[in-house]
Amino acid sequence: MKKILVIEDNPMVIKSLEFKLTKDGHEVLIAKDGREAMKFLKEANFDLILTDLMLPFVTGKELISYIKKNSPKTPIIVLSTSTQENIIMDSFNMGVDDFITKPFSPNELSLRVKRFLNKA
Repeated sequence: MKKILVIEDNPMVIKSLEFKLTKDGHEVLIAKDGREAMKFLKEANFDLILTDLMLPFVTGKELISYIKKNSPKTPIIVLSTSTQENIIMDSFNMGVDDFITKPFSPNELSLRVKRFLNKA
């Protein structure tokens, strides 16, 4: 069973992600803000991380740079409502593996997640 950390502050998005990923057979941990995410990242290793960029306390960017420094092989998928090219480009320049614009289809997300987990 693959372990996925979801870092997201929107309860509706959390619900749909948790439901879909659990149904796909993954162990899912939820962090509702950047502080909680940091705690999880220091305590455990994950096979994949899904993160929003706009988070309370610790931003998605800060989390990405922490993950890249401490766990460089862990794939990161950014979930964001932003369609601004500079934000998307910034994310890729920071080393994220994929970028999904909200709202997204749970099936599309599922396929992208599988693609990264099958590489691992």
